[in-house]
Amino acid sequence: MRIAVTGSIATDHLMTFPGRFADQFIADQLHTVSLSFLVDALDVRRGGVAPNICFGMGQLGASPILVGAAGADFEEYRAWLERHGVDTASVHISDVLHTARFVCTTDADHNQIGSFYAGAMSEARLIELKAVADRVQGLELVHIGADDPEAMLRHTEECRSRSIPFAADFSQQIARMDGDEIRALMDGAAYLFSNEYEKGLIESKTGWSDEEILGKVGYRITTLGARGVRIDAAGEEPIEVGVPQEEAKADPTGVGDAFRAGFLSGIAWGVSLERAAQLGCMLATLVIETVGTQEYELRRDHFMVRFTKAYGEEAAAEVNDHLTRVLPQA
Repeated sequence: MRIAVTGSIATDHLMTFPGRFADQFIADQLHTVSLSFLVDALDVRRGGVAPNICFGMGQLGASPILVGAAGADFEEYRAWLERHGVDTASVHISDVLHTARFVCTTDADHNQIGSFYAGAMSEARLIELKAVADRVQGLELVHIGADDPEAMLRHTEECRSRSIPFAADFSQQIARMDGDEIRALMDGAAYLFSNEYEKGLIESKTGWSDEEILGKVGYRITTLGARGVRIDAAGEEPIEVGVPQEEAKADPTGVGDAFRAGFLSGIAWGVSLERAAQLGCMLATLVIETVGTQEYELRRDHFMVRFTKAYGEEAAAEVNDHLTRVLPQA
């Protein structure tokens, strides 16, 4: 199954300042702040919702197609993703803008000063999905993640006009969208992804009730944090899936992207929605135990021991049949 994943492509530049920001500010001079902080650590991490999702899918052998915009500085990131099973040939490279990045400094009190540079992400609106579909001999699903708002609208409209099933996933962009935009991005989606808070925000901004939304999408997938995930569809009993027990909690960044990676891989495998959600929850658990959104490693034996403990022998046997084709034994 050929799945394209659209969304932001970015890198995070995370720095640590050993002092306290508050000690550097003068109360009556805040209107003329000019400060430089000597940091003692720099951590550059790969990020962006689309590569995060694609990385997980690639690890699971789902061969995702990454669709987004980046700068000429993307080549090292491209090589990393391709080594992990991601098709990057449809990434648009800007002639003038750098890849989007988040630059953040954290002090000893965990206060942060950060800036987000959208950069090449603004050119994602130039991407035509037809060219992507023609290159790979057709698309069976397009996951439309947080990106340049105009790009999200264009991709959604093109999916409708070309009868390509699509998943709507606003995530970070929902705060800046109005009701009309959300309705336009959601209506007719095969899948609608959100967390519990975003679910309420979608209903508030659109004015549509939960029942009305279920009448306009195929499946509504709501992540519930430590309580797992719930899948709803009109006229069907809800599916609820819990999360495996965590071994540690290192960093929650990218957990939602990991769930989507596992879920979409399950869809690509052709397993049930319940099994796909279980796969997503297992992958999300591995990510929360790791610092960084693409730093985890999948090892089949370790994965299956934990999956079996969480979801039972029958579920594990079905998933293991697929994993044996893509993951090493150890």
